Amino acid sequence: MSLANPKHKLQLSTTQMIALGFLLAVIGGSLLLMLPVSSADGTYTPFVDALFTSTTSVCVTGLVVVNTFEHWSLFGQIVILFLIQCGGLGIITFTTSLMLLLRRKVTLKGRILLQDAFNLDSLTGLVRFTRKVLIGTFTIEFIGAFLYSFTFIPDFGLAKGIWISVFTSISAFCNAGIDLIGPSSLAGYATNVNVNLTTMFLITMGGLGFIVWFDILKNIRAIRNKEMPRNAFFNRLCLHTKIVLTVSISLIIIGAVIVFALEYNNPATIGNMSVPHKILASFFQSVTTRTAGFFTFSQKGMRDATTLFCLILMFIGGSPVGTAGGVKTTTFALIIIAAMSAVKGSEYGTAYGRRIPNRTMRKALAVVLVSLCFLFTSIIILSTYTGGDLLDIMFESTSAIATVGLTRDYTATLDLSGKIIIIICMYAGRLGPMTLPIVFSSRKSKYGLAMFPREDITVG
Repeated sequence: MSLANPKHKLQLSTTQMIALGFLLAVIGGSLLLMLPVSSADGTYTPFVDALFTSTTSVCVTGLVVVNTFEHWSLFGQIVILFLIQCGGLGIITFTTSLMLLLRRKVTLKGRILLQDAFNLDSLTGLVRFTRKVLIGTFTIEFIGAFLYSFTFIPDFGLAKGIWISVFTSISAFCNAGIDLIGPSSLAGYATNVNVNLTTMFLITMGGLGFIVWFDILKNIRAIRNKEMPRNAFFNRLCLHTKIVLTVSISLIIIGAVIVFALEYNNPATIGNMSVPHKILASFFQSVTTRTAGFFTFSQKGMRDATTLFCLILMFIGGSPVGTAGGVKTTTFALIIIAAMSAVKGSEYGTAYGRRIPNRTMRKALAVVLVSLCFLFTSIIILSTYTGGDLLDIMFESTSAIATVGLTRDYTATLDLSGKIIIIICMYAGRLGPMTLPIVFSSRKSKYGLAMFPREDITVG
């Protein structure tokens, strides 16, 4: 039988194609970063360090084993920025974008991949949706670079200031957390209002998700065209947008209040700042912990209670169909809704007067359980092979899996086995929130319509 027979070609699922796309991007980036032209001193970079940097860039994590601002040449920094943009948009989206720029037709298979990558219900308007994502992304990144330039050009000069502004803007929007400023991230700008607010704006916009953007813009346009009254704005938003906005705003405010309260008198973090600057730093920490990776004060210096709370924020992450990681705000909300419905004895979960399908809540539960299992496994393996303080290991593992990029100065201590473990965590963490919903949506029961006898069990 001929191997060339198309019936016997290897057929990859959507999940496998997304995973393969990210893997190829990571490997390609690693090979480029290994080259002498990529390093500032013109020497070869060890493969593991290049692989670690490529993975943290494609997976928009932000953990680094070499200083980005001094180890890499301009060429190396451009490669890293390209990988960040590629990883932030998603491999499928980025590839489709290139096809659109080259005026190539997007095939039905490509549209199906886009549908799964964006986790959307319909194939209708996917190419138009992708164009809107690109326009929105580049517009927000341009605004961020423009705002940064007012600070970075005076500090670093015209050419370098523009480059740092562009790099930081793309990194912040893609929730990567990699910068060219120095080993202390944005700590030198902890009291700079422009840098803090611009960074929080970019992180939040990337983390809200593209679906939320377009839903809000649609309603704003309707109000402008006098198609609906202003007071109907929130009610006309889709349920997804309402939940994302509610959870995101709540987590930012609650996170800032808790960080402010717990770290108020801590000289290792915000204790020596004025009250307005403490508030600014607390809000920044609350925002960046949800998968961004920048920091304005030492993460190692935080009190244990603050660190544990930040673990929760990192695990939740941002929102679907955006640049953030974590299990996502909507997943967290669905778990809360499911618990509340169980307490009330309700058959269904409800939010804002809408009934949520049980299959959606089961999917959220599955995503959380799988993510927790992977997280605890990585913590156990990392503590076994590398050692160190357990809280540091928990923070590092959560940061890698949730693609946050914050560290309690633990990344620099990693040996070869530790780097490999974190690389796997970053790769799996980036793929997980994208592919798990696809997997759980495409699974069909092998029993079809068969019904088993019903029997209850005791809970609690």
